Order: sequence, then structure tokens, then C-alpha cells
Amino acid sequence: MNARIEFPRAKIDPDATRRDDAPLRLWMVIAGLALFLLSQREPPGHSVSSPPLANAVAPAATPPASPRGVQHASFGRERASRDTRRVANWVVDSGDNHGMPFLIIDKRNAKLFVFDSDGRLRGAAPVLLGVARGDDSVPGIGERKIADIRPEERTTPAGRFVAEPGRNTQGEDIVWVDYDSAVSMHRVRANIPKERRLQRLASPTPADNRISYGCINVPAAFYDALVSPSFRAAQGMVYVLPETRSARQVFGLYDVDERARSRARPLTVAAAEH
Repeated sequence: MNARIEFPRAKIDPDATRRDDAPLRLWMVIAGLALFLLSQREPPGHSVSSPPLANAVAPAATPPASPRGVQHASFGRERASRDTRRVANWVVDSGDNHGMPFLIIDKRNAKLFVFDSDGRLRGAAPVLLGVARGDDSVPGIGERKIADIRPEERTTPAGRFVAEPGRNTQGEDIVWVDYDSAVSMHRVRANIPKERRLQRLASPTPADNRISYGCINVPAAFYDALVSPSFRAAQGMVYVLPETRSARQVFGLYDVDERARSRARPLTVAAAEH
């Protein structure tokens, strides 16, 4: 966890994708009257706007079915948990990343996955996380001094975040994940030998990867090669998987393969009836 400093940040306007519907409503009234007088009916059209981005844990709305078919993230030969694959596939199929690169942090396995905007895995690495298990930040924790944060409050919050580049009070470049809770992603710091942070990253299991105040510690070389470039000029999406709730509860996601099977089922039944 980093002490915060104020810095200019690009804001996402939640109304940016909304249309001005007043002219449309007036047109519909006039058209409806004309159609009534002419005793004619026409099927109304519709349009769907993209859901607005939000730096929040609230689940994103499920979009309509994609006309381009089922889409999957590409993991190559990288091993990943079922939840990691489910979330990555949902992000790609639904377009929830809005054309931005995205990262997935699997807290249970203490592992970070970096994807490009099309859902192709660019790399994966172990990470260090908050010492306390849990998926929520304590309210107001971002305003407190580090010395006042108790061990049981040092959680890495789960959720869907619009992350962006920034700097901490030491001038180090970081990625803000949850700015209000002062949770960031940064290079691992090994300045306290007894914490053995480098050794924890190198260990074969995630059992000892819980050590931070809540921030996500990344191997320095991996951060410089993949994480920092992903956020160098713009924002990106970060999905932190939960460990006390289900991914469906946190993200409001759908299972891509399950949805594909449900779409194919009616066609199969119809073919059998003929």
C-alpha cells in the first residue's frame, strides 16, 4: 500500500455513451400520430449503447449476444485456474475491457496475467498480496497512516477496476488499482530483509505470498517489461478475483461456453423435430 498524493487524472464520464433521447421521443410521437391516421404500423427499431466504464467493484451489465460468435481469451500454454479462464473469456466475449489491455489477478494462486486488448496473454508472473484474506477494503483506509492499519485490515480488494498510471510519494511510477483505498500495483521492494519478499516470489507455492498492506507487488523485470507498458499512455482494466465470494457474484459474469451451449440447444431440438 502506498501513501497517496494528488495528481491529475483523466476522468471517465459515465454519461459519455448516453444519447440525447429528447429528439427521438418527439419523432416517435409525430410518427405514431401519422401512422395512426394512415392506419399503418411499422416495427420500431432500437439501438444499444455500450455500458459506461466505472472504477468500482459493482458487476458490469451483461451485454446482448455477440453477432460474431463465442470469443475466448488466448492463454497459449500458460496454466491458469478455472476462474481465471472464465473471467478472461467473459471479458473478451462481452467486450467488458472496452478495447483496453487488461490484467487478471488470481488471489488464491497469487498470480498475475497480462493480456492485450484482444485477449491474447502476454505473460504471467507470481505476485505478493495483502496479508489479510478478504475481498473488501475497510472504509476510509486510504486516508489512514500505514502505521494505523492493523494486520487484519491489510486486504487486496476484489473487483473490476479502471486502473491508471501514477506516482507515489517517493516519485516511483506505479499503477493505481483502487485509488480511493490507496491500493496500487508496483515493483516488489526488498528493502526489509526479514520480510523475504524476493524469496516469497520465488517459492513454488502461493502459501507465503501474503505479506503486503494490500498493494500488488510484481517482480521488477516483469513490471518493467509488461505491466508498465500496458498503462504507459492510458488506462486499463484490472480484474482482481475474489477469495471469499464467487467470481459470478463479484463481476456479474456469464460462462461463455455455457452460454454457447444454451444457444445451440434450441437449434438442435428444432432439427430433431423436423
